[in-house]
Amino acid sequence: MLRKRLAIRIEGTVQGVGFRPFIYRIAQERGLSGWVLNDSEGVRIEVEGAQHTLDDFGAAIRAELPPLASISCLAAVDIPLVAEPGFSIALSAQSALKTAQIPPDSYVCPDCLAELLDPNNRRFRYPFINCTNCGPRYSIVSGVPYDRSFTTMVDFPMCASCLGEYGDPASRRFHAQPNACADCGPTLSLHDQAGTQLEGAQPLAAAIGLLKRGEVLALKGLGGFHLAVDPQNPEAVARLRARKLRDEKPFALMARDIAAAETFVQINPLEKRLLESVERPVVLLEKRTEQQLICVNTAPNNRYLGVMLPYTPLHYLLLEDFPALIMTSGNQSDEPISYADADAFLRLKGIADGFLCHNRRIQTRTDDSIIRVLAGEPLMLRRSRGYVPRAVKLPHAQPSVLAVGAELKNTICLTSADRATLSQHIGDLKNQAVLDSLQQAAEHLQQLLATRPQLVIHDLHPDYASTSVAQQMADLPQLAVQHHHAHLASCLADNGRDEKAIGVIFDGVGLGSDGHIWGGEFLLGDFAGFERVGHLAELAMPGGDAATREPWRMALSLLHAAYADDLPELAVLDTIAAGDKRLLLQMIEKGINSPLTSSCGRLFDAVAALAGLSQRVSYEGQAALELEMCLEHDLQLEPYTFSLFDDGQGIIVDPTTMVRELVADLQQGRGAGAISGRFHIGLAEAILRVCLKLREEHGALPVALSGGVFQNVFLTEKLNLLLAGADFEVLRHRQVPPNDGGLSLGQAAIGGCYLRNRTR
Repeated sequence: MLRKRLAIRIEGTVQGVGFRPFIYRIAQERGLSGWVLNDSEGVRIEVEGAQHTLDDFGAAIRAELPPLASISCLAAVDIPLVAEPGFSIALSAQSALKTAQIPPDSYVCPDCLAELLDPNNRRFRYPFINCTNCGPRYSIVSGVPYDRSFTTMVDFPMCASCLGEYGDPASRRFHAQPNACADCGPTLSLHDQAGTQLEGAQPLAAAIGLLKRGEVLALKGLGGFHLAVDPQNPEAVARLRARKLRDEKPFALMARDIAAAETFVQINPLEKRLLESVERPVVLLEKRTEQQLICVNTAPNNRYLGVMLPYTPLHYLLLEDFPALIMTSGNQSDEPISYADADAFLRLKGIADGFLCHNRRIQTRTDDSIIRVLAGEPLMLRRSRGYVPRAVKLPHAQPSVLAVGAELKNTICLTSADRATLSQHIGDLKNQAVLDSLQQAAEHLQQLLATRPQLVIHDLHPDYASTSVAQQMADLPQLAVQHHHAHLASCLADNGRDEKAIGVIFDGVGLGSDGHIWGGEFLLGDFAGFERVGHLAELAMPGGDAATREPWRMALSLLHAAYADDLPELAVLDTIAAGDKRLLLQMIEKGINSPLTSSCGRLFDAVAALAGLSQRVSYEGQAALELEMCLEHDLQLEPYTFSLFDDGQGIIVDPTTMVRELVADLQQGRGAGAISGRFHIGLAEAILRVCLKLREEHGALPVALSGGVFQNVFLTEKLNLLLAGADFEVLRHRQVPPNDGGLSLGQAAIGGCYLRNRTR
């Protein structure tokens, strides 16, 4: 019988997911000899046996993968026979190239959950139970290859029982790096408001008591601290809002299980699958109109609640006493999530009434991911825990570049060959703490990927904090990329495409190449460059940035654009002080502190304010969200009319007629829901008309939708139907958010193209 020996190289998410024990098992079952080991590129195998058995072994690798594993490359070559006895797991090796993919953090698997709740199991109610199929990964990793010595679990030497499991091929914990138990692993502790540990307390029971009394608990989890309160207690929710300085922005909820969640939200099959997935994201779900369990202040003026299921053993134990808990990021507004105990005691002082901590160090903070369902598919709104550092495959291999992202919803991206690795959600770059987090993420990704970038890419805006971070990397060449070009490139890269497309890029703000503020753009371009071929008509922003915080300013600007000095009689104008109104109109007319913008986000603000919704906002995108939430889904609604004209440089979408129709509705007493519906449908139809004109001029091209406006489900679904009905290929985001959280991917793709072209 012909015997062969193969050297197999496997790359992908194959470390920290039980891959070596899996290979060991299937090799043993087939009587093969050889070995398997981790190295800095992934997994190496040498295996020897009969040809047909080796074929079966290769098929089993792909067919029986562990739950958290994925393969991006598998290559096998024949090598000389060795005739060694048996199959073994060899010690990990370092190689010159470091390309091993660290797996994301994962939920607690059903097997571990069953053991957690089994009184006869030695890990009964142990809050840090895990195995090769679940538990902490990215948040505890300090280096590669993925071995215990390169994780924060190095602080906890395994006891004899855990070591026995670790070395037992029949155990689910065979080579499980975070393996631990109550005798040798991390432990809980309870601390008071000042961070002083409360000796003698039963930490979990005391924390539950604190929540039942309506107090605020800071809970150390997988990737950082949450702030938890009982959502059935309006006073507790109000207390959390006041202390966290978070007036109206929705809080996320953690429900005990699907059955508990279904008492207050509606869940379709896809949403259920997302909730129960190994990633365990927050999923935006429509409220049940009759629900009374969750107090209204959890998500005011919103038809949706952000809900997730427990993803750590500690969560399951905590939620035994509650159908749901508010679980919001452990920070004060505009700060990064706290992840180290001492930092949490300092920054959450005055917010939390107590701290439930553990002594497993968190290497990398990771906030929760957020998803909603759009057009029957998941749409990522925030990509972080559970998904990071899973790489996005690029259309081409490229030199390594580092993209430092945008000012808001910041992420960074580091490329290696044909893989783009985005960081966890870093946040809005509004203070030094967030900037420090960005720099830590950049250093950590370079260390894990052992990659030194050849180029740093940043936004065109010179005053962005991310631009400043890039400029401090003085030893590396830099490339400034226009904001909306990066959005277009992000959508192309997200879809594995590198070709010319029509980009419909609608968002809040981005510096244009003409020095104006863009945000309602029609681009024609690819990774190599772009042309601005159309945009929304520019409006003045009286007061500059103040207009983003006070939508009534944009309402006044929109009315002035349509009526000049002959403003209509409207109730909304009566709420503006006469002096303020007169001053702002003078600023608009004379161009004083009133920069022009084509921003679709500011147009949404104006319409929301005219409809009687937000006149002032406490968080970014609030007015646009409230306009979407009040929308009437009436198929008989007539769309508002947007006019199109060519100014010699591109197609302009003019809202003048739309505003006059909206004012007529207000004067006839029509409600905000109908106004919102007519506006959304009219805008979608205007976009379609622009795309049809561009197709006449430039031929059949795919249409890429990107920018924060395309988080709006109704607008995006309506536009998708219109474009598809007109035979356009529509590209939407799937792996990264359409908002600025996905911008670094586009920057990186543009930077790679720039280097490839320069080399040619």
